[in-house]
Amino acid sequence: MNTNQQQAELITQQIIQELKAQGARPAIQAANAVQTLDIPVGISNRHVHLCREDMDVLFGYGSTLTRMKAVKQPGQYAAVETVTLCGPKGELQKVRVLGPLRSATQIEISVSDGFALGIKAPVRMSGDLQDSPGIDIIGPCGRVTRHGGAIVAWRHIHISPSEAEQFSLRDGMEIDVRIDGHRGGILSHVRVRVSADAVLEMHIDVEEANGFGLRNGDCVRRVITECHYG
Repeated sequence: MNTNQQQAELITQQIIQELKAQGARPAIQAANAVQTLDIPVGISNRHVHLCREDMDVLFGYGSTLTRMKAVKQPGQYAAVETVTLCGPKGELQKVRVLGPLRSATQIEISVSDGFALGIKAPVRMSGDLQDSPGIDIIGPCGRVTRHGGAIVAWRHIHISPSEAEQFSLRDGMEIDVRIDGHRGGILSHVRVRVSADAVLEMHIDVEEANGFGLRNGDCVRRVITECHYG
């Protein structure tokens, strides 16, 4: 190879390196623009949300829920009242009712609860009750037979619109989170729920929490996919 060819090759390599650097810089800046997000964990045990009609049957006409303690999401609370869930195979007693009352009754259980009851509840977001199995709910004043409404809650994150915008999140999107500790790992398909009065929190059920060694108030971190260049 003569001197001219060597110089040409050197210039070509320099141009290629400069182009790579220019192309990578915006992508790296975009990735760095997504801020780190630490999310407190809220662990949900089995519980029931009741409609007005079912509340009347189970606890008496015109009855109201008795607030026991507030939960983190504004306006929601655990009530003193409990019910028994009765399925084809077995029953679960002292299942907590959460307030306030809703337009439709919803029963949130774990997968193992479904085995105990003898039903197969689908993994769904709250309110998505179509084609979900039914169950009997027993209260001190009566019994309600529901022909749908039992679900396993899809893991999700509550976040306000301002925080969602700050961290480049949209309602309905799914993200991955990283859990540290001896039983830590990556939890995928965590649904984002954006609402005006939301307090930042990730909701998972007891089984998922136990699998990762999580407790109420622990924090998980959003996983940000990094760009790699050859």
